[in-house]
Amino acid sequence: MKTILFQGDSVTDCSRDRDDFNGLGSGYPYYASNLLPELRVLNRGISGHRAKDLVARWQKDCLDLRPDIVSILIGINDVWRRYDSNDPTSDAAYEASYRELLEPLRGTQVLLIQPFLLDVSASVTAMREDLAGKQAVVRRLAEEYGAALLDADEVFRTAVRQWKKKPAYYAEDGVHPTKEGHKLLARAVAGMLS
Repeated sequence: MKTILFQGDSVTDCSRDRDDFNGLGSGYPYYASNLLPELRVLNRGISGHRAKDLVARWQKDCLDLRPDIVSILIGINDVWRRYDSNDPTSDAAYEASYRELLEPLRGTQVLLIQPFLLDVSASVTAMREDLAGKQAVVRRLAEEYGAALLDADEVFRTAVRQWKKKPAYYAEDGVHPTKEGHKLLARAVAGMLS
């Protein structure tokens, strides 16, 4: 059985039990595991992490696990810290860290999920100024490394429009998905991997 590893920040972590090797949390990795029964699913997301934090733990929390498929969703904290802590991550620094994640994965199936926001307020929408650069980096690296790319922003925008829901239905704070937001993201991920 092939193994897929989900990596990222709080959106991926979603309260997983760190003492349980197979703990999936209650977010999109959990829902994806139900949609992808042919895959063994691992979750190593850690709340609050940025791309550089993934680099620091990449050997232990990715390479040593020898996954067949790696899904990466990282970058919203690289954006958010500029606004809540005046601690920005430049697009160049973000790209350099991301490359360190991708280089050892050459030959591995990789799914890159672009960081996303839901426009629940003017202050969240304002963060798109920084987010756009991070999304462009992920798009460019997916093409360069031959990785699959999931435009999560578009997934949520389409759902809001199609189902006539307010953005907060999928993420009350614009960043952390609700249960319905996680289910939507899981369906999109499963669709990319099926």
